[in-house]
Amino acid sequence: MKIFLLRVKAIARKELIQLRRDRRMLFIAFMAPIIQLTLFGYAATLDVTAVPVVVCDLDRSMQSRAILSDLTASGYFVIRDSVSSLSAVRADIDDNSDMVGIVIPEGLERDIDRGRRAVVQTVIDGSNAIYATMVRSYLEQIIAHRALELSDARISRSGLKPVVPLDVRPRVWYNPTLKSRDFMVPGVFALVLMIISTVLTSMAIVKEKERGTIEQLIVTPIRPVELIAGKLLPFAIISFIDIVLVTLVAVFWFGIPLHGSFVLLFLLSALFLLTTLGLGLLISTVSKTQQQAMMISMLLIMPIILLSGVFSPIDNMPVSVQYFTYLIPLRYFIVIVRYIFMKGAGLSVLWPYALALAAFGVALFLLSAARFKKRIG
Repeated sequence: MKIFLLRVKAIARKELIQLRRDRRMLFIAFMAPIIQLTLFGYAATLDVTAVPVVVCDLDRSMQSRAILSDLTASGYFVIRDSVSSLSAVRADIDDNSDMVGIVIPEGLERDIDRGRRAVVQTVIDGSNAIYATMVRSYLEQIIAHRALELSDARISRSGLKPVVPLDVRPRVWYNPTLKSRDFMVPGVFALVLMIISTVLTSMAIVKEKERGTIEQLIVTPIRPVELIAGKLLPFAIISFIDIVLVTLVAVFWFGIPLHGSFVLLFLLSALFLLTTLGLGLLISTVSKTQQQAMMISMLLIMPIILLSGVFSPIDNMPVSVQYFTYLIPLRYFIVIVRYIFMKGAGLSVLWPYALALAAFGVALFLLSAARFKKRIG
């Protein structure tokens, strides 16, 4: 055991010296996670604000002005243009796909005063389905709130007591403000950690082949497991530092509340790193150049991201694909990170996911050791 530790320490020390001398690699190792989390954190959000609106108010009444005032007061919409026809609304939306059209028909106030059903038309570009769905939801809520106020006012004027047949009072747990960033940033946390640790380790052994130093390792008595463990250790240390860095960015820069234990998050992240570092080393053993290692990494990372549930719910995928997602370690880690950040979950809840990560990590590490052979090519 002592000889094993000495050999691993020697390999790890050599790897750390190489990393220290490679400034570009140091930048990728420590700054890239922060930059990626910051960019993803701002870009990967489903919230919409300051949506430009083109208004066609054919009624020009107190009620129509009240509806438009509700839209701007919400903070979600900004009136950018006012036109006099539906064709002009269509022209504005054609020029700006993010713009939303509001058409208020003539006689709106008259219909409201007479107790008739008044219709407000909204025109939304549906080419971006997610954006259009969010905008439509906001519009419906604002207009429905105005309709409820008008109904209550009419009943009060008639002298009748307002009666609401069904009073729905929703309560939202864990994310009361329904900010998509609070949901997306923890997922991006897992995503960034996977990309950095996999890409860095995927070039570990390949670098030895390209630099010609693999021959020196071949003539040594170091066993494959010792060599892989020695190469894994420096990247594990870097990844642990990255865990702290991206957590600090998520909590203090984006203001994402960490309701759970950071110690538990750190320990379970270590299990996930066992899978990503193992995958990176496995890629390294089957690649001949760093370019090949990078291409294989990207080829694997893209489907892993799509099937992990970080951006779209797994339940919305076809049943056959849902079964395949159980082979994706990132699927389990995303649940762990989101549960710790948002729900404050403990090990009593997360142990099945931790057990799955441990199994994947050990399997990938052993497979990497079995694939590695102390020879060139």
